[in-house]
Amino acid sequence: MSKIGYLKITIEFIFYWILINFLQEINLLRFYGEYTIKLCALYFLMQLLIGRYQGKVLLMYDEIRLLILSHLGFFFGSFLIFPFDSWTIRKIYGFLLLSLALFLLAGFNSRYSHKVFRKNFKHNTLIVGIGHTAARLAFVCRGNSYSLLDVQGFVNCKSFGINQEQIVDKDLTIQLEDVDLFIESHNIDTVLIAIPEIKKIDLDSLFRMFKEKVSVIKYLPQVNGLVTFDTKVEDFDGILMISNSRGVSKIGSYVLKRIMDICAGLCGIFLLIPLTIFVYIKTRKSGDKGPIFYVQKRIGKDGKEFKIYKFRTMVEGADKILEDLILKDPLIRDEYKKSKKLVDDPRITEIGKFLREKSLDEFPQLINVFLGQMSLIGPRPYLPREKKDMGDYYDDIICCKPGLTGMWQTHGRSDVDFEHRLVLDEYYYRNWSFWLDVTILFKTVKQVLYGYGAF
Repeated sequence: MSKIGYLKITIEFIFYWILINFLQEINLLRFYGEYTIKLCALYFLMQLLIGRYQGKVLLMYDEIRLLILSHLGFFFGSFLIFPFDSWTIRKIYGFLLLSLALFLLAGFNSRYSHKVFRKNFKHNTLIVGIGHTAARLAFVCRGNSYSLLDVQGFVNCKSFGINQEQIVDKDLTIQLEDVDLFIESHNIDTVLIAIPEIKKIDLDSLFRMFKEKVSVIKYLPQVNGLVTFDTKVEDFDGILMISNSRGVSKIGSYVLKRIMDICAGLCGIFLLIPLTIFVYIKTRKSGDKGPIFYVQKRIGKDGKEFKIYKFRTMVEGADKILEDLILKDPLIRDEYKKSKKLVDDPRITEIGKFLREKSLDEFPQLINVFLGQMSLIGPRPYLPREKKDMGDYYDDIICCKPGLTGMWQTHGRSDVDFEHRLVLDEYYYRNWSFWLDVTILFKTVKQVLYGYGAF
């Protein structure tokens, strides 16, 4: 268990006893004595088995996954604590409320214990490398409170014969020969080796250099491009082997995905009514008398075309205007050929710009999600005319239902060109899991709230 793990388990233990006694006081749960102790043991046993207090979680989305699994385990495990004939609707409701309250508290505790007590539990970190990989790694560390990695500096390995372009801050860069003094003066306990192109003999030398000086050493292996197949690292009798686990049956995950789609579709249809009224009023006030919705054919699962629904964000006759712009302006033609969209599209209306910034123009697609033509999470719904441009990616991408959101939205949105979108969608297909969907969903909500990279 990590140091911050002891803090989290203490806070949650105190809250558990307060909450369970409160629920018994209001007679929502009626049990005492050994059952209270058994439930307490069950709850924290689930947290420990899932690994919530080990300090290995580096991302918020991993923590959310562990929270969901541990609290579902607690809720269903509680049915084994009591005799089956003692369960009533009131009791089930009480345990559901207890599990939900504990889930929310644990989530709040996980998030803010890392923020409030960061200075007490952070790991002073030294990154070996000064190039693009080191810069990206430092950016993630500084923007991610869950890892508790506090980057203190970077190491230039030029004396090792490793010449990298200086990308990171020069003021935070030290030479390899100054490492010992820096580790001591900054109380470094973690070293991250961020030179993917490093030779094995040099990597071994760096490990020997740091192994007696810090408690944790990690390195980033060389990977050419984005790994687009579902991978896991296995210890094959002392040999690290990266395997493709795509063939594992995921029937339960597919069922959960469809349940999530149906629930989201139902909620979306109800919310669509007031949103449509709002869009109608704003559109008419601007003098636009055209239709509110826009219907367009897109490529669906197995290559079958379907009609997608969106709020209209462009002037009427936008497709014909685009054809004219492409013919007349070579710059626009090159831009559209590269990314299949225009950054400063003159066809977008005033209300359309607002809808796109908030991603509200996609809201009617929840009808497609409910009907099963789309999924809440999935590859981008491509146009039939883009089939040729999709090339070899086409066969993989059409194996999934297109999504209302996906990798393409959470990894750049309008900043991602067409080729990169295809790579991200192929990655989604080859790495899909229900937890990947949950991660993308949380990232999408965050981006919509903060308005990053709207398209």
